[in-house]
Amino acid sequence: MRWFWAFCGLICLALGVIGAALPLLPTVPFLLLAAFCFARSSERLHHWLITHPRLGPPIESWQRNGAISRRAKRASSLAMTAALGLSVVLALPLWVLLVQGATLACVALFIWSRPEG
Repeated sequence: MRWFWAFCGLICLALGVIGAALPLLPTVPFLLLAAFCFARSSERLHHWLITHPRLGPPIESWQRNGAISRRAKRASSLAMTAALGLSVVLALPLWVLLVQGATLACVALFIWSRPEG
């Protein structure tokens, strides 16, 4: 079972790193999933991830007090706005836009209600 968790952790880590460069792919949720998976598979990988100078601070901030940096909040808000805007440009059905808008509004409310860290 450890190999399964390690594999999932590596996939999540890759998606998190890719998400740092792509505006519509979230970084921190994938890093949190990677830390979760590595904690179940490899103490060495888990320690490497949470002590990494670039990848570790957002994980530590979230684990310590559920905080999200202002930069991450802004980036996520921009990505959500871009996704909704793309949906409008693609002329998706109104019901899809309403569901997407309501979901993104709830996500934004959650993100902006977290403390900054």
